[in-house]
Amino acid sequence: MMDLTLPAFDYKVKKQSGTTMVFDIIRKKYVVITPEEWVRQHLIHYLVHSKNCPTSLIGVEREIDLYGLRRRFDLVVYARDGQPWLVVECKSPSVPLTQKVFDQVFRYNMTLDASYVAVTNGIQHYCGRISLDRGFTLIEDFPSFPVIG
Repeated sequence: MMDLTLPAFDYKVKKQSGTTMVFDIIRKKYVVITPEEWVRQHLIHYLVHSKNCPTSLIGVEREIDLYGLRRRFDLVVYARDGQPWLVVECKSPSVPLTQKVFDQVFRYNMTLDASYVAVTNGIQHYCGRISLDRGFTLIEDFPSFPVIG
């Protein structure tokens, strides 16, 4: 698989019917390892191991209702109160992060209402905070999960 700018991680792979699969620690099952999935798995491990996001508060590829349309987000980290905290759109490394990709994650966030939104193709990553007074403000990295206290 392609080298990404996200940190490497220990992963489990297996072949099933000639298809390479990787173990997803969130869904607790093996999933087909597409280029987009490779990015998603790297990001999951980065968020868990470097940004202290609890695995129990991460949702992967879940369906949402977007004004009567069924859509599936890539990754959402929920706050401890169950509200979406970070929504991320993952793309294959070969997909440029265009305005269309940003529009997609912002559309999802119209329903989810997370404090942070991000897009990544595993090589480039853009993350920002959404606030009522300032709108969208880019930040340098994915946010660290808030510590209780």
